[in-house]
Amino acid sequence: MKFRSPKMLRTLAAASCVSLMTMGGAAKAADSTQPIVIPLHNWSSQVVMAYVIGGMFESMGSNVEYVPADSQAVYESIRNGDVTISHEVWQSTFGKSFYNAMAKGGVIDAGTHSATTLEEMGVPTWVIEENLCPGLPSWEALKDCPEVFATADSEGKGRWLEGPQSWHGDLMPVRLEALGLADTWTVKFAGGADALWTELASAKKEKRGTIIFNWTPNFTDADGFTFIEFPEYFDGCRKEDGGDGSCGSPKGWLKKAANYKFPKTHPAAYTAFSKLDFTTTQIGEMAALVDIDKMDHKDAAAKWLADNEDVWMPWTQ
Repeated sequence: MKFRSPKMLRTLAAASCVSLMTMGGAAKAADSTQPIVIPLHNWSSQVVMAYVIGGMFESMGSNVEYVPADSQAVYESIRNGDVTISHEVWQSTFGKSFYNAMAKGGVIDAGTHSATTLEEMGVPTWVIEENLCPGLPSWEALKDCPEVFATADSEGKGRWLEGPQSWHGDLMPVRLEALGLADTWTVKFAGGADALWTELASAKKEKRGTIIFNWTPNFTDADGFTFIEFPEYFDGCRKEDGGDGSCGSPKGWLKKAANYKFPKTHPAAYTAFSKLDFTTTQIGEMAALVDIDKMDHKDAAAKWLADNEDVWMPWTQ
């Protein structure tokens, strides 16, 4: 046996510790202290979920920053590194912007939620139950009842209350024209999601017909909302894709996007983000905390996190 002095043994032990620490560091790099930048848009579930995800990241030791962002231009901001993630990429509305940014490089697909989506014009279900427009939810029923949906600002025509024009551009005016409804119907654009919910409440109180843009998952899933059945969507049916625009909206996915550097700068946070997966019910619950319970977005997120540790904590481990 070769003799080693106590001094030599201490030196070897120290070297071994350094080696193990280096190997451990290579295996699991620490997340950057630079903030993870999360965008805020203008509908309830997106904002609440932003603070939910931010709270999850903060529980892991990450720094988080929130920035207001245009819901179409945000993918270019992610590509350029000004924003880190997008957690509600709706196929119908934002799919093209998302894929265009991916094609340029700098944006990655971080996975898909279990929730499926639909964004469409529709009516509160009580409108159908009261038979205010016989034949609904078929779109063809709209030919015979525009007066039921006329408002003070619609000049005698039936009114569709769309979301902000930044969401879909002229998608709905083009559809009215393509379906031959433009002579008796008109599209008005809401300033934000809150205006849609104010209209829902007012119409119910006044017992008058209303057609608004809505989506699922949303808090209205529990309230009772019926989407109008337009001609079936197919690739190429929209005007920008070469069609006449008469088709309805597709049922679609709900994805997550991230800047391509995120897995390198924040490996632990990115892993949690890639695991993150919300259902239709969970997203509706987040929106309801604001739109029904009238909570502040941050308070709603804090409540959701506290009530659902069994859902999100496993994603962080």
